[in-house]
Amino acid sequence: MFLRRFEPRTGRTTAEVINFALWPLAVMTVIHRVVVKAVNGSVTDDFSPVYQAALAFLNRREVYTANFNSVDPHYLYQPSGTLLLSPIALIDPEKSRWLFILANAIAVIIALYLLLKMFNLTLNSIAAPILLFAAFSTETVSNTLVFSNINGLVLLGEVSFLLLLLRRKDLWSGAAIGLTLAVKPILAPLLLLPLVRGQWKVFVTAIGIPVVLMAIAWPLSADPMEFINHTVPYLSESRDYFNSSIVGNGTYYGLPVALIWALRIAFAAMVAVSLWLLYRYYRQDELFFVATASGVLMAASFLLLSLGQMYYSMMLFPLVMTVVLRNSVIRNWPAWLALYGCLSADDWISHRFQGAGRAAEYLKPTMGWSLLLIVIFAVLVNRYLTAKREGRLDRGIDPGFLVVDRAAPAPAPAKV
Repeated sequence: MFLRRFEPRTGRTTAEVINFALWPLAVMTVIHRVVVKAVNGSVTDDFSPVYQAALAFLNRREVYTANFNSVDPHYLYQPSGTLLLSPIALIDPEKSRWLFILANAIAVIIALYLLLKMFNLTLNSIAAPILLFAAFSTETVSNTLVFSNINGLVLLGEVSFLLLLLRRKDLWSGAAIGLTLAVKPILAPLLLLPLVRGQWKVFVTAIGIPVVLMAIAWPLSADPMEFINHTVPYLSESRDYFNSSIVGNGTYYGLPVALIWALRIAFAAMVAVSLWLLYRYYRQDELFFVATASGVLMAASFLLLSLGQMYYSMMLFPLVMTVVLRNSVIRNWPAWLALYGCLSADDWISHRFQGAGRAAEYLKPTMGWSLLLIVIFAVLVNRYLTAKREGRLDRGIDPGFLVVDRAAPAPAPAKV
């Protein structure tokens, strides 16, 4: 009798029963990542430099004093970011870190909810608990919480930006990304989306908010010019540790400079072709275009620019969600092999096969981003060539079965 109250009601579909069953798994995974793993922490501590910088800012002391010869996490945010983050130093470091972890966990959960809304899915759909469980099982969410950095809030800014962009709320969309740009410019490539869509009002707040915050923070900082003279030169360099970009891993493994540049140019060309095909044939399919193009832009920036770290892959979640769309470019196993590479929390360090294990671990995100861009490029080019061969480019380049489905007449109404 007691257990009966916990059983799902009769008459539910299989999907509803699975949804009912998966929620405890998802919720317990979230609690474990936040209360156990994140609070336990790690040798890598992204929070302490931020806390010390915020404390120095509030006390009008120098902020940009990092010794870049060490491999410890450095404080790299611009003065506007220091201004926004300074309240974390109003309480003691331990409680502040816990609140920061909680804020990022809540931000990730809200971002996932907004992703569901973006793709017209509800909390009652089977996608909701799967998405929550899968997201908190990834390396990117786990390490964001364990290292206690700001990427969860950046993800919320990204998803809010994309959702508001699709809903044509341009000023609010710009505000969402503008707040993230005031701290770190990781989402800057996404500004290409409102540019090609002609949503010019986005730039009013996307650029205006960081500029205003910088104008406020600059006179309040004790050493703002040191950000220009000391930190910016470091940001323009490509370090050879904790860097999964082509140039980072290429330098670490001693690849010739010419080969590193050849790889970067080759992938840049694939990205350019992919973005052109998306714009040329899919810009009217707004959800597919925005979500897919955002993934291409983000993966390309991680792979091709000076710094790419695996936990940046959280910004690929909108692309991952396109799997629910019938014309998705990631409905194939190579795409999910790529996503395994850049999202999985599996540790490939092997005590028996040390060299191979270390290489697999260090190259996993690099190979994941690379394969993901190759798959998207190959799918789009194949669709284009197929549509051209069949003489239907004027109707787009969607797979043939989708074109047939759209062309089929609607079924006649049933007789009563």
